Amino acid sequence: MRGLSKKRLADAGLFTPTTGTVRYHGTPVSGPCPDIAVVFQDYGKALPPGRTAAGSIALALEAKGVRMPERLPRSNQLLRLICAGGEADKFPQLSGGMQPQQIARCPAQVPVALVLDEPFGTLDALARQGLPDEIQSIAATRQSAVLFVTHDLEEAIHLGDRLFGMRPHPGRIVKSFKVDLPRPRDQLTTPEHPEFLRLRRALFDVIKGAER
Repeated sequence: MRGLSKKRLADAGLFTPTTGTVRYHGTPVSGPCPDIAVVFQDYGKALPPGRTAAGSIALALEAKGVRMPERLPRSNQLLRLICAGGEADKFPQLSGGMQPQQIARCPAQVPVALVLDEPFGTLDALARQGLPDEIQSIAATRQSAVLFVTHDLEEAIHLGDRLFGMRPHPGRIVKSFKVDLPRPRDQLTTPEHPEFLRLRRALFDVIKGAER
């Protein structure tokens, strides 16, 4: 379970919190929940070695009780949704830049909440341009809440509605920001918006303050 912190694993029901209680709709989270999908940072260890990209996505469909004849078409549809239709028959020996296409397994689960830990860190430049917008589209279409963890300030502002700056030792939230930028957002024009530039500077100041 490398990649996600214990706190975020506890949020998803994959780890027992050291103290306190994580609740989902008022009920304590004591184990994995089908309403919560997790995208791990280390994709290589999260992909079944004996399954193709489409077969890996089909795992979520199997868990949902989808009949076998319906699984492959739906898996291929989700891969096309994230512009990865040509990878359906490839096995996990994909390059590091291609493995994050398994993000498509999450919408197959039809989750209420998505927990993503730096999912674009190993993407090649071309995929990194388009996939964040696809994730936004998927979340909006399915009305899913998204907890997105990143060290990239511009990525956080471009994707987020609300940002939380954290400091370590112990890990804690020290600042929150509302992102008042119009949607849909554009990879080229949004970063030029005055509010985008203001937020980037504010987040940078939080990070520099944590290093002192």
